[in-house]
Amino acid sequence: MFKIIFCFKILLLLNSFLPSQNINFKGQFNTIFFTSNDVPNNWHTHESILGYLPTLSLKKETSTNKLFDFEWAYNLKRYYVGDSLYNNNENNHRLWIRYSYDKIEARCGLQKIVFGPTQILRPLSWFDTFDLKDPTGQTNGVEALRLRWFPSNNIGLSSWIINNKMDTLTFGGRGEFTTSLGDFGFTYHKDPSKSRQLIGQIGSPIINSHQRIAFDYRFDGFIGFWNESAIIKSNTSNINLISIGADYTLPFFNGILIMTESMYIQSKIKNLKSNQTFSAFMASLPIGMIHQIMHISQIDWEKDKTYQYLRWSSTYDAYSLNIIISINPKRKQYDIPSESLPKSLSNFGTGIQFMFIYNH
Repeated sequence: MFKIIFCFKILLLLNSFLPSQNINFKGQFNTIFFTSNDVPNNWHTHESILGYLPTLSLKKETSTNKLFDFEWAYNLKRYYVGDSLYNNNENNHRLWIRYSYDKIEARCGLQKIVFGPTQILRPLSWFDTFDLKDPTGQTNGVEALRLRWFPSNNIGLSSWIINNKMDTLTFGGRGEFTTSLGDFGFTYHKDPSKSRQLIGQIGSPIINSHQRIAFDYRFDGFIGFWNESAIIKSNTSNINLISIGADYTLPFFNGILIMTESMYIQSKIKNLKSNQTFSAFMASLPIGMIHQIMHISQIDWEKDKTYQYLRWSSTYDAYSLNIIISINPKRKQYDIPSESLPKSLSNFGTGIQFMFIYNH
């Protein structure tokens, strides 16, 4: 409740400074029902989620090429196990204010920071939780001050200061360059946090303060091709990640998009070394103007585990219906005590999920 009151105070303050602003209100409601054949002990056979994400936007052009805007999105989510309420989450999803002038932009607050061309394995998923398998397309944000500068149409430079989950200020920057040979990106980030963190979509662990250096590249020609490479180094550990991917649209039916990605991770924590290799394959087929089928297969080669995902989506003007079938390893296939694994039915065994999304 305090967060809501605080956000309303910010809105009233902005309203006093910007008397003729444009205000927009939108929202996303979603409901999810899922079940699985791998039910933990003393648990129900089905789970459900109710979520609503209202978003309030305010925009004011003060003069030529000058813009103030503000966005506040609040996440309301209830988790049910069987017919009982299991968890209730209420928190800010976005809360930022931005000033833009000509080729410069400054944004402060809880915001989305996403970069890199990789779509599934995503070694550069440093500050987001975007997942191609999630039909809502939402991602968590970070509390940050971010500055962006566009000296030309082919160059974009950005820097940031982020207040992370350990309430520690971290900082970094990124340069993006577009040439006739493709799009290039260079990223640096320094995190002085002392605690253990999981980085990237796979969740590579890093301990103590560290630095991250990354390079990414994308080329769109006869086929699409991309690469993301990163080095994450602390005084006790070192992680090297490299991924490559490609996509191509087969000229059959309405066009079948096929894509593949692979990622190699080399980790060293003190005197312990490990290597991991992951691959992902995706095929997507639109059926008419409304329906779409998408299949994603992921492989963990070292652990000999596969993860299958199949989704049928029907998208209309304001809402979408999604039926999702997933085939994952069962709990007994992990080298972890079952009581240490999440209780949720999601991501274990063969499951089916129904999702309804309404946007207004």
